[in-house]
Amino acid sequence: MQKIPGEKNDYLLAIIYRRWRGVLPACLLGVVLLIVAAAALQLSGSPQSEQAESLSSAEFSRLIRELSEAGGYFRSDNFTSNETSYLHVVDKLRLLGASGRAYVGVGPEQNFTYIARLRPRIAFIVDIRRQAIIQHLMYKAIFHLSPDRVHFLSRLFSIPLAKQGAPAPDAPVNEILTFFSRPGDDQTYAANLTAIRKMIQQDFQFPLSETDQASLDYVYKSFRNEGLNIGFRIGNPGYSYGPYSYFPNLKDLILGTDLHGKPGNFLASPEDYDFVRSLQRKNLIIPVVGDFGGKKALAGVGDYLRKRGFTVGAFYTSNVEQYLFESETFSSFAENVRKLPVNEQSYFIRSVSGRYVHPARLPGHRSATLLEQITVFLRDFDEGHYQDYHDLVLTHYIAAEP
Repeated sequence: MQKIPGEKNDYLLAIIYRRWRGVLPACLLGVVLLIVAAAALQLSGSPQSEQAESLSSAEFSRLIRELSEAGGYFRSDNFTSNETSYLHVVDKLRLLGASGRAYVGVGPEQNFTYIARLRPRIAFIVDIRRQAIIQHLMYKAIFHLSPDRVHFLSRLFSIPLAKQGAPAPDAPVNEILTFFSRPGDDQTYAANLTAIRKMIQQDFQFPLSETDQASLDYVYKSFRNEGLNIGFRIGNPGYSYGPYSYFPNLKDLILGTDLHGKPGNFLASPEDYDFVRSLQRKNLIIPVVGDFGGKKALAGVGDYLRKRGFTVGAFYTSNVEQYLFESETFSSFAENVRKLPVNEQSYFIRSVSGRYVHPARLPGHRSATLLEQITVFLRDFDEGHYQDYHDLVLTHYIAAEP
């Protein structure tokens, strides 16, 4: 966009003032001048003018490749979230002003719900496992190919839509899930996998190595085989849920409710699905392979957002910080957070579960979802308040409230 030097801006304002001062009342003239001044500031190269409404496929692919680090190991297959309390903080986040800006997250489909509810302008998903990024590219292809929730679930589970009997696109989510409580189809699976692979490599311009293609096949086949029963799984491929059967499956997560008993998953309403799909089609949900304590990915995301005038509204970390303390890389993570563009309305979304029983955990849930102001986190880190993970989750946290 062409820049207008300051002298020309002043000259333009002077002409407008002389032309209209005898016609418009003083109050209306003031409004006109404010509008022109705002336009002049935007033309002069403010950061907001660099915020793209969409990214090209080439730019989308470049960002993934250039921001990503080498893939790392994690002990689980995060096919889905395992956090039943994930909706508890959504209303509070919106009240605190975290909506409408940039979003950063980790893990699987839970991010789509936070994106649907917070309506960011751009989102980055940063995960240490390359398989997680391949799964997000799979999701992206399915979003592109699916005009509504019914087609999305049909492709995700490889269940063909019958000519009669399939739910309407605006049907209640319970009715939709009932239809998809059936086995997937091998022929549909094979055709869908071919279309998804083609879309990733040709339309998204993202090359898939042989390892990537095997990972895509493994993830997609898992959804075909397990359907709505798929969930978080600890162990190697093919591992039985066994003692971990208390984790929610995908159906549980889709039907989850907030503290007021209202459904909030991105598949619970056509409007939320449509928003996530629109951001996917604009290439504005960008998956990146990266360690939160690494030297490249998170810092690169921060640099990209800062240069384009974005401010982070929400950063979903799940319980990754627990492992950063265990690997003694938490300080590196804090320095990466310092490189993100944040303000007083920027918040972490954390999940505390397992052996860390938090006082804010609500009955019926094995995890507690908490918020913390990112600027407060940085101040507390500098003051030495975080000696371990317990300190982190018990210091200046914001709990969900009915």
